[in-house]
Amino acid sequence: MKKIASFTVNHNLLEKGIYVSRIDGDVVTYDIRMKKPNAGGYLSVGALHTFEHLFATYARNSAFADAVLYVGPMGCRTGFYLLMRDSVSKEEVISLIRDSFSFIADFAGEIPGSKRIECGNYMEHDLEGAKEVARDMLEVISHWTAEDMVYPV
Repeated sequence: MKKIASFTVNHNLLEKGIYVSRIDGDVVTYDIRMKKPNAGGYLSVGALHTFEHLFATYARNSAFADAVLYVGPMGCRTGFYLLMRDSVSKEEVISLIRDSFSFIADFAGEIPGSKRIECGNYMEHDLEGAKEVARDMLEVISHWTAEDMVYPV
């Protein structure tokens, strides 16, 4: 079988940040790397789960809602994928991510979609953990630009 694109990225060089993972027609996959790969200290399942609920809710209610195709965690628990239509510029995507992470960092109240009837694992959430990750990433991406969105080689 052919090796999939994400397995060709040198994870030994990858740092926290936002990267263009791939472009398929008019769909751009963004790699939002929140933990350094293979360095321990991965996203806990509860924080990852809560982050997903808040990130997806914010992005799908933003000005770019119609261009958001997918928001979801990486199985390795080092980050998230964000799939967007290419009608949204890289600068706008960075802004959307910053705004989403600010929303998460400041969030108070009931986690959207966290009731038993709404979620397949409603008991495994960690709001404080999600907020901590959001605050950390806001520092990492505070000066991130479209030029920074290239994987290191």
